Amino acid sequence: MPEVGRSVFVIPPEAFKAKRAHVVILNDAAWSIIQSQRQLHSDYVFPYRKKPVRSMNNTAWQNARKKIGLPQVRVHDLRHSYATRLRAAGVSAEDRAALLGHACAWMPSHYASADVGRLIGLANRILDRSGTRTILRVVNG
Repeated sequence: MPEVGRSVFVIPPEAFKAKRAHVVILNDAAWSIIQSQRQLHSDYVFPYRKKPVRSMNNTAWQNARKKIGLPQVRVHDLRHSYATRLRAAGVSAEDRAALLGHACAWMPSHYASADVGRLIGLANRILDRSGTRTILRVVNG
């Protein structure tokens, strides 16, 4: 997207829970990680043994969370943390829904599409952590 100076990732409908395409908006920190991976593989951002990673709940994820002392944290807990930080940063419910890929039933979202440049700015709000504390939500079971 030349107008915002970066590309976006589109999750195809068959790979997204809502069975519709979803545009993933990355903040600057996440974008810099993606940029550092460019050109390491011709087709995939984070390959494993030159093949695509097909599952997020794999041995690498399980080993990483044990290594940092958070063996109960699930991949979905990271999504909850992102949503919580967006809310704490003052991002509206409608914009949080767009960033998280929720299908929202609000009429304004039906008539007005989100502006990618604006969503990037909103996603960047969570990078300012001054004066905040994160409470990690872990679900038992």
